[in-house]
Amino acid sequence: MSLLDHAIWWHVYPLGFVGAPIRPTLEQPADPTQAPAPGTLTAWLDYTVALGANGLQLGPIFAATSHGYDTIDHFAIDPRLGGDAMFDALVSACQQRGVLLMLDGVFNHVGAEHPLVQRALAEGPDGELASMFRLEWGPDGGRPAGWEGHHDLVEFNHDDPRVVDLVARIMEYWVSRGISGWRLDVAYAVPRTFWREVTSRVRTAYPQAVFVGEVIHGDYAAFVTEGGLDSVTEYELWKATWSALADHNPWELAHALERHDALLETFLPMTFVSNHDVTRIATRVGDAGAAVALVLLMTVGGTPSLYYGDEQAFRGEKTERLGGDDEVRPAFPTAPEGLAREGWWMYRLHQELIALRRRHPWLQACRTRVLEKRETVLVYEAVGAVGAGGAASGEDGAASGGKLRVTLDLGAQPTARIETASGDELFRFPRP
Repeated sequence: MSLLDHAIWWHVYPLGFVGAPIRPTLEQPADPTQAPAPGTLTAWLDYTVALGANGLQLGPIFAATSHGYDTIDHFAIDPRLGGDAMFDALVSACQQRGVLLMLDGVFNHVGAEHPLVQRALAEGPDGELASMFRLEWGPDGGRPAGWEGHHDLVEFNHDDPRVVDLVARIMEYWVSRGISGWRLDVAYAVPRTFWREVTSRVRTAYPQAVFVGEVIHGDYAAFVTEGGLDSVTEYELWKATWSALADHNPWELAHALERHDALLETFLPMTFVSNHDVTRIATRVGDAGAAVALVLLMTVGGTPSLYYGDEQAFRGEKTERLGGDDEVRPAFPTAPEGLAREGWWMYRLHQELIALRRRHPWLQACRTRVLEKRETVLVYEAVGAVGAGGAASGEDGAASGGKLRVTLDLGAQPTARIETASGDELFRFPRP
């Protein structure tokens, strides 16, 4: 059994969450000794558990130059987050509450200020470390090739066995310190053979560790099987969810659900409706649309990841400009009491739907059967399955849990209803 079989994650971008300085300037340089208010992360664990989540999924927490994806030391916690003392306190608090902890593994690239990169550039093209990174050399010296044109992000050469050794060592170190697994940043840009070799090594020492790859498009199942991963992020279902609601188009969502159902033959996808890289669901489709998207998220198979703030109906638009991530990576108060009153209705809605999923644990690996699509309405069944990759247990799914019928209206005033196979209503949005 995998930890993902029962995980529901609360996903947090830590540097934004604690209000850390992200882009230091000459006028306001970052203070590397600045720590957040005491207990900022640990103070939210009870809030997470009360929500119904049992996993904390963190964005980058290692020492970095700015936004966290430009790592300069994978073995040190960023001082802006409170350093090692914060991490040890957080692990202890998670373990006390039975909360899983997943870290963001940024192993496609490092920051240009990483000591190994600086040494490689200083040694030159014939130096010992030159082949560990993708560097460009000219008559005036070298510079990073730059991941997707970002010269402050230096790609590893994943064909170099020293990179395999380094990443495996990093992963094992933090698993040994209490984490449950890794979300692998831009996994799609890294050879699958690299992931398989690294994860195989880590699993030899830590067989319960889980690995979720960030994959935007492509053959999801192949990434899992060939890369030795447990899951990948299912951007395809995310896209269909908000797009179908925005366009009032049940056919688009039905098509995505049928493709999603096929993936469950192989693995449990990590499902989501918002994350740190995209416009928030409530901004795209409004509060009612966000509520209906949540109903979908909680009634299809997969491992749900809930992005912090969505449970309070936060808004935020992702834009392609300097600071374009800021709206979707906001600071939180030091404790839940500091949240505005207007968002708690959405928190309670999350609690209700997560509780429904917990009462029907077979939903984590359930199969989806689209029954009807007409005008703006989509009707589907969630049917209990033996497990991820298993067939439904009988016509009614009774051997593994049961069957639920979900009706979504994606029209201008979105609605949702969940019923049992016998027609008993379990949930309705909006309330009568």
